[in-house]
Formats: sequence, C-alpha cells, structure tokens
Amino acid sequence: MSDIITLTYTVSPDDFTRAGEASSNVKNKLKQIGVAPAIVRRVAIAMYEGEINMVIHANGGEITVTVSPEDITMVLKDTGPGIPDVDKAMQAGYSTAPDDIRSLGFGAGMGLPNMKKYTDDIKIDTQLGVGTTVTMVIHM
Repeated sequence: MSDIITLTYTVSPDDFTRAGEASSNVKNKLKQIGVAPAIVRRVAIAMYEGEINMVIHANGGEITVTVSPEDITMVLKDTGPGIPDVDKAMQAGYSTAPDDIRSLGFGAGMGLPNMKKYTDDIKIDTQLGVGTTVTMVIHM
C-alpha cells in the first residue's frame, strides 16, 4: 500500500443498535487492502472500545482513521463531559457507566485499558465540560 487512506465516521449518542458499525467498517476495509490480520484485530478491538465509550459516556462524536504504509491512526473526538480522572479511568474494572448501561452488558471498565493494551501509542486529551480527544496509533 502506497497511498494514505482517510476514513471518517459519526458516532451517535446512546445508539447501541449502531454501536460498532464504524469499527466493523474499518476492519473490513483493512482486510480489503491486505493489512495483516493481527493488525486488523488490534485496530478493531481498540476502535470498538473507543466507539462504545463514545456512545455511553460522550454524547457520540467523530472518529477519523488514517491508514498509511507506516501506521494506522485513530482519532476519536467528542464533546462529552470529559474524563475527571484519566489515571483512575485507565484502571481495569473502573467504570462510571450507569446501571441501565451495565444491564445491557456494557460498562465493565475495560474500554480504556483495552484501548491502551491493543495500541502502540495512546494519547488522551480531555477537558471537563468540553470533551475528549483520544488518539491511538498502531504501527504496521
């Protein structure tokens, strides 16, 4: 692959019927262009976790995925409430998801930890009352 591909998705707030569509679409596109299956898997997991977090916590948002010969960069940007304590949110099992979301099988507190686990680099820029931008990179 010699070209740079950019994909953009809008994530709807509280729409669990469509949650995961963006990550599934990216997974299929990466397969089509011949990205290694192990990389496709890591991208799909990290992006799905971020997408679900956007649906649950952040009033939706926008995801931009850039695929280059060197790496895949996912930028998840929202205008949600922000993350009050990023260090705490990065702890496995810590969740601020309400009970109704947990009853749907979400909100186990593994979103951010899995995003970190499956990426080579993660950066979280958050401001309370303004929103959060998570940038994740996976090297090819």
